[in-house]
This record gives sequence, C-alpha cells and structure tokens, in this order.
Amino acid sequence: MTDPLRAVFMVVAPGSDPQQHTQQLETPVLQLKIVAVKDYDQAVEVTRQCVAQGYSVIELCAGFGQQGVARVSQAAGSIPVGVVRFDHHPLMGHISGDSLF
Repeated sequence: MTDPLRAVFMVVAPGSDPQQHTQQLETPVLQLKIVAVKDYDQAVEVTRQCVAQGYSVIELCAGFGQQGVARVSQAAGSIPVGVVRFDHHPLMGHISGDSLF
C-alpha cells in the first residue's frame, strides 16, 4: 500500500485561531488536516507551515475569494490548490471574502 495523501482543507472564518481550530482526519488513503484561519494573511502563514510539514494538496473553502486563492496559491508554490466556490458566502453576509480581507 502506498503512503496516504497528506492534504489540508482550510476554512476562513473571522475570529478563528488555527492553533485551536484544527482537526486531523486519518483514513488508510488520506491524512486530512482541517484548519480554520481568521483572514488571508493567516492563510498564507498556515499554507507555508503546511508545505514545510510535507502536505501535498490544499483545498480552500468557499469563503476564499479570487484574491485569497491567488495569495494561498502563491504561498503554496508547486503544491496544487483546489477551491470550493460560493461567490456569495452565507457565513460572511453573502459576500466574497475578498470584500472582507
């Protein structure tokens, strides 16, 4: 059996602390880190940490607008970044994270 895929699912939600708001899910084929960040600056920081820790895929929640995705993608370097899309996110007053961060 091959090593499990090490992936990150990142949520942006004001007031979040990635030291407190994180979980690890492990299956035979996937090691998934779920982490919440408060804004795009923190997302970039967490992305760099995850890449350094050997995670190989990052998926972003729908709260990340195009600017947030671009910033995380740049921080991730060659690591693939995927995105769940809501252009008007319900948790953020039905606007894009780009308007908030």
